[in-house]
This record gives sequence, C-alpha cells and structure tokens, in this order.
Amino acid sequence: MSVTIKDVAKAAGVSVATVSRVLNNSNAVSEETAAAVNDVIKELGYSPNFLGRNLRKCETNNILVIIPSTEQTFYSEIIKGMQDAAQPDYDILLSTSYSHLGTEMRLLEMLFNRTVDAAVLMGTKLDAKTLNDLNRKYNIALCCERVENSQVFTVTIDNEAAAYDAVSAFLRRGNRRIGLVTTGGMTEALSSTDREVGYTRALNEFGIDKDEKYIFRCTYDYSDGFKALDYFMFLDNPPEAIFCISDLLAVGVIKQAIKKGIKIGTELEVCGFDNISLSEMFIPEITTVSQPGYEIGQKVIAGLIENIHNPVKRSDTVILEHKLIVRNSSR
Repeated sequence: MSVTIKDVAKAAGVSVATVSRVLNNSNAVSEETAAAVNDVIKELGYSPNFLGRNLRKCETNNILVIIPSTEQTFYSEIIKGMQDAAQPDYDILLSTSYSHLGTEMRLLEMLFNRTVDAAVLMGTKLDAKTLNDLNRKYNIALCCERVENSQVFTVTIDNEAAAYDAVSAFLRRGNRRIGLVTTGGMTEALSSTDREVGYTRALNEFGIDKDEKYIFRCTYDYSDGFKALDYFMFLDNPPEAIFCISDLLAVGVIKQAIKKGIKIGTELEVCGFDNISLSEMFIPEITTVSQPGYEIGQKVIAGLIENIHNPVKRSDTVILEHKLIVRNSSR
C-alpha cells in the first residue's frame, strides 16, 4: 500500500498539520523538525499528491495557452516571453486548436474543471458574447488577435497601422499597383481584416482606389504564395509590389518569382509580416513588419496573473509598437 501523510506524521512523531507545513515550506516549523520530517519522507518514500492538494485549494499554478496552429513560427518568441513571465510561480501548458471551435471548447474544459488556473487564447473562434461570459467566471486573456466588442484583457499590435506603414512605404517609392496576399473565408482572422483596412487606407491617401483583382485570398500555407504570384503575373498589369500578411506567404511569392526570372527588389518589391527568423536568413532578405513577440508574451501573462490575484479584472487592450524593417526585397 502507498505511504500516506498520516504514516509520515506517525513515524516522525508530529501532527499531520506539521507534515503539511513542511511540504509547503512554511516558516512556522523549526529547522530541526523540518529536517526530521524530511528524513522520514525520504525513508518511507512518501510522494505527496500535489494535484489533489492544489485542486482542494482551487489552485494548480498552470496556465493553458491555446494556439490555432503549429505552423506559425512567430509564436515561438511569444511563448518564450510567456514562460519567462510565468516563472517561478506558474507553468505554461501549450495546446493547439487547429482553428476548430469544438477542439478549442474541449481544451477549455481544463479551465472549467479547474485543471488550470487561467487560459490565453491566440486566434480564438469564440465570439465576443461567449468570451465575455467566460471572462466573468474564469480568468482568460486574448493574445495577438483581438475580438471586436469583447471585454477581455488583450495584448496585440495595431495591425491596421502596421499594414498602412508597409503599403505607404511601397507607394512613396513610386509603386502604384500594389498586390495584397491575405486570408479569406473560414481562415480569416480579425488581424487580416485590420491589415486589409490599413492597405486600403494607404492606397486611398495616395489617390488609388482598392481594386479586388490585386487581392489574392488564401490560407497561411507557404505554398499559397506560389499561387498568389502565378495569379498576379497573369494580370494584364501585374503588381509592382506585393504586401503579404505573413512572412511565409512572402517567401512563397519570392521563391516563385525567382523561378520565373523576376528580379526581387527592382522589378518586384515584396513585404511580409511578423519578422520570423527565416525572413532575415532567406535570400534575398525580406522586408517585413516586426511584432515584439517576446514582449507580447510577457505582457499577456503578467496581466493574466494580475487578474488571478485581484477581484477586479483588467479588461483593457494593450497595443504594443510594431516596426517596419526594410531589407533587400524592397528597393
């Protein structure tokens, strides 16, 4: 039979409460008593049931992070920031929803049954009403992707302004036909919508109307960049520059353009988004919009932990600074 806390208390000649205090590193126990209890624990091979104890306290010291996909390498810096902000008091449990609502709700069962203390949603499929209802009962936060009309603590960037800056840079260099490679349909996130709004605003300020034929809607898959480039090159007047809402799509566009003998940076300018490590390692190096991924991760966990320990929850949206990084894929 397994050794219980009562067995430890009896062998050490102390109360169960004293053993519990030793296990919790309480200062209420003398060093001599603590040493004696720990010796008995080792001798008997006692292993405390931390999960059961934490559930009784309604604390697990775990935070669930749900990402929509493992394909976005940009998430790695965010997760590193989360882990550093969580330590030493909390652990990050990472899972993937694959942008499927049913999977997301199943994963959130860990929050509902108190297996985790809180959850961060990156690219949620839940609507504002559902999120607001959940936020009243549990501790949740949104990361990277905002949700219109939600009153949930959120950390992101101004995606509209970021796209506006990227497209305006194309236009200031004399380009007038600007292609946009973005998501659409079931894969479309609010960040994509915001970036298209920024694209449109930049065109309008330069006296250019948005033309749907210069917009290619697809998924985030790298190979869709190939298809986008092929589509644009079939137009009577192909784009002089292409803005992609992710660096992986930009890589696909550039690779296909090079296959067709198009000179990147002179005959065709390309800009990506996220500043993943590949954008700098690729040849040519890719112009992109940089998001402060590590800081995003830190901020969202810090705010969530603050909400865990305070009766009045933060419900604000923190907007962090983006940066346009110009490299060889632009003139």
